[in-house]
This record gives sequence, structure tokens and C-alpha cells, in this order.
Amino acid sequence: MLTATTRCETQCGQIYPAAMQTFRAQGGGRLWRRAWAVPVFSGTATMNAGLEELAIMVEGADTGALKETKQVIESHLVRFTFRENLQPLAWRD
Repeated sequence: MLTATTRCETQCGQIYPAAMQTFRAQGGGRLWRRAWAVPVFSGTATMNAGLEELAIMVEGADTGALKETKQVIESHLVRFTFRENLQPLAWRD
């Protein structure tokens, strides 16, 4: 399994655990305290919400799956955090 990680600063970190809990209640992902693991099309993303940052680790079976998983996570974050003016994520493979 290949992995990549990133972090993004946020002023809304306190809302992510509640949003993750809502996502879990609707049948998606699994929540462990302030961490959220979500299966996406080609891999898995694990997110840890802090008060001022969101730490993300994605996994994929190969480079194509890893790339797709990163794209899915980043596009969703940009869509749902539009008020925060999220900058492109700097992934470390």
C-alpha cells in the first residue's frame, strides 16, 4: 500500500469532529475520536482534526489509486471549505 500525507491549516478545526460524526451517522466512514477514515474510489483517507489544522493520510494500492484518492479528498475539501479559502494541498508521498 502506498501512502501520502498532508496538513492544512484551518480556523474551523472545532467543527470537523461534529461534521465527521454526521457523516458517520449517514453511513459513511468510521470515526475514532477526532479521526475519520473514509473509503474512496481507489483507496482510503484518514483525517485527524485538530483545533487549527486537519492532518490527512491517504492510501492506495498503486500510484494511480494514490493519485485518484488524493484528488478526491482535495476536491471535496475545496468544495466544503470554500469559506476558508483553502490553498492547494502540499502532499508528501
